[in-house]
Formats: sequence, structure tokens, C-alpha cells
Amino acid sequence: MTDDIAPLFTRSDGTYLCARWGRPIVPVVFGVDDATLAVVKGAIEAVVVLADHKMAESDPETGANLMFFFCRDWAELLEVPTLDALVGEVGTLVDRLRRAGANQYRAFRFDEAGAIRACFVFLRMDEALSDIPADALALGQAAQMIVTWSDRAFAEVSPLALVDGVTVLRPEVAAVIRAAYDPVLPAVARDASHALRLAARVGR
Repeated sequence: MTDDIAPLFTRSDGTYLCARWGRPIVPVVFGVDDATLAVVKGAIEAVVVLADHKMAESDPETGANLMFFFCRDWAELLEVPTLDALVGEVGTLVDRLRRAGANQYRAFRFDEAGAIRACFVFLRMDEALSDIPADALALGQAAQMIVTWSDRAFAEVSPLALVDGVTVLRPEVAAVIRAAYDPVLPAVARDASHALRLAARVGR
């Protein structure tokens, strides 16, 4: 089991990082209609409940601490006021995403203890993402903001499964999320031995 879990948090450079949110999550979503907004917020709430974490109406530092940005072209991010203050030089980010041909990007911010204090999710709705049903796209993105998965965690296998026509998190992924939020475990771990503690809880 540990051999399955450790790679989920081991990055391409070999470092291990598993961090969870250290404060209630306050989401805001830009660039979608009301129907899609409800789907995205519903997916976020479902994953937060799964983790036994909390949501709130406002974050004392930033108002909202989980921001989803949907766009058709990365250049649209250049028009978002104050985005530089949140994620750094937006022009540089846009250039990097264009060169990589990326259609999604997540940026985390951490508190002094290393727990997640904010997350910014950017989605460029190209043909590939537009073909994904809204509920599946929202649930997949919600699952990927709840902890700091490795950049390779879901490169080959989606965190989602289809059960009787309904999109759900794969049971093993859901179990890891629940385990990562066990209050006995630290909010952030940088040693791969942490995967042993996750495995012990997933196996219960």
C-alpha cells in the first residue's frame, strides 16, 4: 500500500510533499455561468466534506482563498485586476503556460507552518477540457486542490471513476484524502515516511 501512496506525493525532482489546508476554504469562481458555478461549488463542498474539513464565508486575510479562473485564452488573465499580487508576474506565467501548451495550472500558497492557505486554479477551456462534462471537470479539479499531490500523481490515471453513470472519486483516492486530513497527522509532511502513516489509515 505504501508503494502506491508515496508516488502520489513525490514530485518529479524526487522531493516528497503532502500538505493539507490549515484553514477553512472560501471559494470563488470566475468566468462561468450560474449553472456551472453551482456545479463547481458543489464539487468543492463534496470534497471538503469528504476530507472532514470546513468551508467558510470569508477568509480574514484575502476574503476568498480558493479561486477558480475559467478562460478561453491565457491572455485573458492579463486583464484580471490585482492578479499579479496573488500569483506573481502574470505576464511571465501566461508566456510559460502558452509555451507549454497547458490547459490547466494550480498555484498554492502556504502559511508559516507549511499548510495550504490559498490555491489558485486556472483552466483554459480548450477542446480537451470542453469535452469533459462539467461535473467531472469540477470534481477532478476539486480533488486536486484539497492536498498537494505530486505533479505526476494523475498523469496516467484519472482521480475519477464512473459508477452507474455517475462521476465519483476513485475509492483509493478518496481514502487517501480522508487519511491526509486525520487530525493526528501533521498538516504538512516532507519525509516519505509519512506515506507509511497514510497507508496505515487507508488500510483501516
